[in-house]
Amino acid sequence: MPIEIKELHIKINVNDSNQSNASANKAPGGNAANLISTCIEKVFEIQDRKNER
Repeated sequence: MPIEIKELHIKINVNDSNQSNASANKAPGGNAANLISTCIEKVFEIQDRKNER
């Protein structure tokens, strides 16, 4: 029997320390704005899926 995941909660902590494994291409504000817009789009997609049910 297949398993269906209906919700997935991911919690992360973001800080600007040098202990990161991220790439060195850190543009101030550029990645943050892109990240925020992507998160907002995902939230709206999840809300739309819940409204369809």
